[in-house]
Amino acid sequence: MALANGKKLGPYEVLAPLGAGGMGEVYRARDTRLGREVAIKVLPSHLSSNPDLKTRFEREAKAISGLNHPHICTLHDVGHQDGVDFLVMELLEGESLDKRLERGPLPLKQALEVGVEIAEALEKAHKSGIVHRDLKPGNIVLTKAGAKLLDFGLAKPPSSQLANFSSDSPTVPTLSKPLTAEGTIIGTYQYMAPEQLEGKEADAQSDIFSFGAVLYEMVTGKRAFTGKSAISVMSAIAEKEPQSITALQPMTPPAMEHVICTCLAKERERRYQSVLDVKLELEWINAARQPAVMGAPSGKDRRKWQAWTLSVAVVVAALIVAATYYATRPAVEAPLMVSLMPPSGVFPDTLGRNGPPEISPDGSRLAFVGCKTESASRSITTSKLCSIWLRSLHTTEAHEVAGTNGGYSPFWSPDGREIGFFADGKLLRVAADGGPVQVICDAEDARGGSWGSSGTIIFAATRSSPIFRVPAEGGTPVAVTHSAPVSNLSQVGSHRWPHLLPDGEHFLYVNGPVGSCSDRNEMHFASLDGKEDVALISTCSSPDFAAGRLIYWQDGNLMAQSFDARRGVLSGAAMPIVSHVALDSSFSFGEFSASADGKLVYLTGEGITGAQLVWYDRSGKVLGTLGESALYASVAISPDGSRVAADTLSLKESNIRVMDARGTRTLTTFGSGSSYFPVWSADGKQVYFTSNVNGPYDIFAKAADGSGDEQPVVRFEKRQFGAALLAASPDGRFLAYVTSDPTTNLDIYIIPLTGDRKPRPFLHSAANESAPAFSPDGKWLAYESTHSGRNEVYITPFPAGGAQYQVSTAGGERPVWRRDGKEIFYRQNLELMAVEVTAKNGVIELGAAKSLFEVAVRNLSGRWLDVSPDGRFLMNTTPTAAQAQNFEIVVNWPAVLKK
Repeated sequence: MALANGKKLGPYEVLAPLGAGGMGEVYRARDTRLGREVAIKVLPSHLSSNPDLKTRFEREAKAISGLNHPHICTLHDVGHQDGVDFLVMELLEGESLDKRLERGPLPLKQALEVGVEIAEALEKAHKSGIVHRDLKPGNIVLTKAGAKLLDFGLAKPPSSQLANFSSDSPTVPTLSKPLTAEGTIIGTYQYMAPEQLEGKEADAQSDIFSFGAVLYEMVTGKRAFTGKSAISVMSAIAEKEPQSITALQPMTPPAMEHVICTCLAKERERRYQSVLDVKLELEWINAARQPAVMGAPSGKDRRKWQAWTLSVAVVVAALIVAATYYATRPAVEAPLMVSLMPPSGVFPDTLGRNGPPEISPDGSRLAFVGCKTESASRSITTSKLCSIWLRSLHTTEAHEVAGTNGGYSPFWSPDGREIGFFADGKLLRVAADGGPVQVICDAEDARGGSWGSSGTIIFAATRSSPIFRVPAEGGTPVAVTHSAPVSNLSQVGSHRWPHLLPDGEHFLYVNGPVGSCSDRNEMHFASLDGKEDVALISTCSSPDFAAGRLIYWQDGNLMAQSFDARRGVLSGAAMPIVSHVALDSSFSFGEFSASADGKLVYLTGEGITGAQLVWYDRSGKVLGTLGESALYASVAISPDGSRVAADTLSLKESNIRVMDARGTRTLTTFGSGSSYFPVWSADGKQVYFTSNVNGPYDIFAKAADGSGDEQPVVRFEKRQFGAALLAASPDGRFLAYVTSDPTTNLDIYIIPLTGDRKPRPFLHSAANESAPAFSPDGKWLAYESTHSGRNEVYITPFPAGGAQYQVSTAGGERPVWRRDGKEIFYRQNLELMAVEVTAKNGVIELGAAKSLFEVAVRNLSGRWLDVSPDGRFLMNTTPTAAQAQNFEIVVNWPAVLKK
């Protein structure tokens, strides 16, 4: 019965009609007592004519009137006058959700916010013992103050009416309107749980199912269950799964699809057991998401999708199958694990300083160093054929980031719009979807970076530097860690792979005294103001933090441990997430990264990635290989060129291996504890090396054929740094080595091999001096130093010292002499450089530096290069086969820990 304007229902004066629905007609009215406007809902006649329903309605209305919540439409009063039953409710100014959805799906941010608000409303009702029974978009109003939920507890249909409802009935409405039968309160079938359709009692899990259907429609703009008749809709609800959300909206986070599909589980016990759980999940997704990249990509900002080869099509099909499983899997706890191929024609190169693959903050894209397949046919990876690539995790889209040729170690901005990376001795930034590359500052040979929410970037500028901070807009870097040679060995050496924590004030980093993996490597927690810096755990792994847990590599497993990111405190036991995860032990990082929305990407491996000793000529042509693949660091060719000594690393120790230079045969292996940095004696009868068998890295000598005992050459105190990077003079009289002086940094010491055998400092300054190399005539010593502010190669007279001739001019390290002394070689970025050397009357003349070829050495912490008497170069090179891998993706990895 329509009410005329001015009609009085008790103290309420009808002003104008607002609409009508299955629960009756709604009018704008004025409360003449309180002078406020309200909404009047006139109820259908069957409530008045059925005493049992009316009694139940009045009882439930009384209960609902006590639901005082900001996202529940307040029920003010219940009345009866002149045969009219009516409700008096809060008047809402806004738009109903069903009207809003006629224009398409909600932006994800709004969908999450509305979802949380409705979940809070349901939570309040369920705690009061009230079930909604008819949750649908038409019962949700979007106001300036947030979403409001209407009609709590009032829409329960009689079971008999449900059972007798037929698609042949003349009362079946069309699907363009809510499925309500005239004169009944039967709800809206598209949003009903299967048990409701069967006539069973609705409960909180029934509301959760309906809530999932509403969430689905908010995100996709389409109903979860459709059909040509009421029966077909009911059949779909009971037996079919909705279309994959990511197929309709590819940029939807998998975590969101996980929540919705769990709500829509057919069996009640497989749904969330409380709406509080749903709310917490939605809040987590909303907190983790980054609005810059979560929305659907615009055509203007995206490149056109590339045509893919059959192999990529197979991957897409596999992902669709996996996504279907993920959307329909019965258990909340089950994670999704898939393998994702790199783009066609590109292989990922994540070895060495290139760093691990980096997943975006919202988990939608993957950044990695990708190399064109033409470089895969080479034993040496050419950096100019490599660049930063992005791979979507939701679509087939992948593209090379323009202007990033030669780039390495990518990392994301907090909003996912930009990527920081390193190239050509610089720290740079670029828009992820393309744009000009901007220089931030110098970074000669970086070991990772991280971009914080406050606009600060932290990074490791070189393999032996502290961690620096710099504004993302550019500026002068400031050190925030200190690698001074103090008594605590953990403070000496290389700080790398920093990771800023969510508060933007604290960070994690790897502290490796010798750069590569060793038993002294630690993960540290520090603050940008320099006031905090503490060791957390002993590990060779780079750090990551997500879902309240510290993530790191340990013994081939990826571990997660609860971690207070503001206080730097670990708690509970570390638990494995996945096994067989690769570790680059030479550069001390695990091949993994995690996003805030619960995704994890990693590469498989057995803990170490091997290298191959490869012979090259001056043009970079491969001449052959030496020995089997292993994790080599330093290499040294005997004086006569017949043998090669190399240190072969493992996660527990390192040994010295002597090989026949003309074939693949290993002649002997020796070295107690962890042994490194072999060099030959002048006569080729002995090998000098360092070993930590006594604690610090002492220097020993051993017969090259493996016979006899290891003889100590230099012993250090237990808390001293020890020795590294040895060099033997060609006349057999001296041994040079690198150590840390208590008052300076790294220095070069000399020990006579005859006489008093007393070590003395040779190059001793505030700068770092390292990598000594005697000239073939023994009159000069080449070395590297940070005297100019960055690593350069110098030559000085020996043993007098004094004059210093700078060989490199744009950075350089690891000098090695040609066997006739007329040329010196060194590394500049990824180039092997050569400089002619002429010595006349005690004076050095240097030619112009020339680039010979690009290097792909496996471990830059040792002496990775040597030159044979016949002019060939021997290097420990990354084998291409180790680079050709798929990315392994784990979605909802925290669920693994619940098993």
